[in-house]
Amino acid sequence: MYAGPITLLVSMAMAMAMASTPAPVGDEPDVASPLTLPGAFTPGIEGPCCGPDGSIFAVNYAEQGTIGRVSPDGTGEVFVRLPGEGVGNGIVLDSLGRLLVADYVSHKVLRVDPDTRAVEILAHEPRMNQPNDLAIAPDDTLYASDPKWADGTGQVWKVSPSGVVELVAPAMGTTNGIEVSPGGDWLYVNESVQRNIWKFPINPDGSLGEKRRLATFPDFGFDGMRCDVDGNLYVTRHGKGTVVVLSPEGEVLREVDVLGKFPTNLCFGGPDGKTVYVTEVEHARLVSFRAETPGLSWGRLQGD
Repeated sequence: MYAGPITLLVSMAMAMAMASTPAPVGDEPDVASPLTLPGAFTPGIEGPCCGPDGSIFAVNYAEQGTIGRVSPDGTGEVFVRLPGEGVGNGIVLDSLGRLLVADYVSHKVLRVDPDTRAVEILAHEPRMNQPNDLAIAPDDTLYASDPKWADGTGQVWKVSPSGVVELVAPAMGTTNGIEVSPGGDWLYVNESVQRNIWKFPINPDGSLGEKRRLATFPDFGFDGMRCDVDGNLYVTRHGKGTVVVLSPEGEVLREVDVLGKFPTNLCFGGPDGKTVYVTEVEHARLVSFRAETPGLSWGRLQGD
């Protein structure tokens, strides 16, 4: 999630809902095209993650408090309505294919069975500001960013597969995008307002070592991050309307225009894992583009 003046976009997005027809993503790398119609989601569109059948899950489809399921052809449906006043943000899949969802309103991490659509509470931590984006390690240890937008601070929590919550990185800036490296040995965390990207060594017990700065940008904010199988980091640039691709050393490799100023999160999917799906707030829709390398999450689904 990126806090900003997006609520006025609601009526704009809905008015555009029937204005154009999405086009299928082409084969040319780094060229984005819309996947869903404008206004298919609310401006709270976040997530997303891809299931093993190619479905894309993203939050706030049609209305707040839902999780939508979108097929690779752009057809969507409400998959789950979250209980109570819950509103989702980041989504990842665990090793059993269950959806883990950050419910930032209720200070919870939820777990959704993809077959029965049953929703249960994996973890509830009232000390959280708002669990935001999620990253998952090979052993199903979960890491959650937790920004406090009002004062520009944030932190990171660790959630065990059984739901035990532990604060592992206090006193940071506005923590937002988060990802675990392919080998499970590094945790990447960005700070949206401060525009830093950090890397923490992950200790054998899942705790974090001393952070190191990977990159700093002079302008625009950050939101979601995901790795490809080579460890390159794809980062949404909120306000610029791009996804920037960084090497594991922090070198900028390229930048992709994603057809809207306010991209939030992204995931990899498609038959070969090389289709990148981006949640985009300006038009409240999903867009997609082709990458040259499969995504890490897709590779894990294949057992790589």
